[in-house]
Amino acid sequence: MGIKAKGTNAERELIHMFWNNNWAAIRVAGSGSSRYPCPDVLAGDGIRTLAIECKSIKGSRKYIPLDEINNLMEFAKKFGAEPWIGVRFDNVDWFFLSKEDMIKTEKSLKFSLKNAKRLGLLFEELIQ
Repeated sequence: MGIKAKGTNAERELIHMFWNNNWAAIRVAGSGSSRYPCPDVLAGDGIRTLAIECKSIKGSRKYIPLDEINNLMEFAKKFGAEPWIGVRFDNVDWFFLSKEDMIKTEKSLKFSLKNAKRLGLLFEELIQ
């Protein structure tokens, strides 16, 4: 399975998780390739709205370019949504991190599985 297909499958999995818990959710077409900032997934329950940048990774750490995070933050602010980075490690639960949960490097933010387990929210915690 290619990287793009893996990411798409993870996003679809997350959409189903939201719908199965009485939230509405959609994948945003063109996220990552649009000229305008947009998240991978938008979800809401009538009270809260979440803008989520999704990452599905095989290893134990990931670097995300600062411009991706800045685009998420800009979109969320203008849309009135909470910005989250949703991380799906292979064979591990989803974790949801805020920008502040990540470690800043010169050109990116990074996180690890260890960091996600320590600071991230599980799906059930995110939707409460």
